[in-house]
Amino acid sequence: MNKRLVIEAIIARLGDDLEILCKAARASHAEATHESSKAENKYDTRGLEASYLADGQVRQAEETELTIVQFQRLSPPNFKPTDPVDIGALVEVKCKNSTSFYFIGPRGGGVEVEVDGKDIVVLTPHAPLGKMLIGRQPGARFKFGTGAKAVEYSIVSIR
Repeated sequence: MNKRLVIEAIIARLGDDLEILCKAARASHAEATHESSKAENKYDTRGLEASYLADGQVRQAEETELTIVQFQRLSPPNFKPTDPVDIGALVEVKCKNSTSFYFIGPRGGGVEVEVDGKDIVVLTPHAPLGKMLIGRQPGARFKFGTGAKAVEYSIVSIR
């Protein structure tokens, strides 16, 4: 699987998310500044709430823009069979009878894309599973979860 295609898919997905966030922020801003949102009494906070919502959506859009820029600048290394997991790695992980793919990114944790028929989830090194993967090599086994719910995983490959 070509990591450049994975990165392009992630950027496209983030671009779609950014477009939605921008539209939502504009709509919230319009609501906050609309004449009908003017407070009718001291307990009426519709306009203020819409303003807070618009502000949060703008901040999310800015974070998404930063994430897009970092993925555009990302030059993922070619990992050798014995190299440990690091940023830019596409990691194939097996758990019981299922296989999952994770792309270790600088940001954008939780973004999901499909490339070559495979579902890929972006993890950051700060995410709990990302922390478990960073520094491990193919063949490594580890448990993830707590107590009786801990599940054993193994790293099949790193690309």
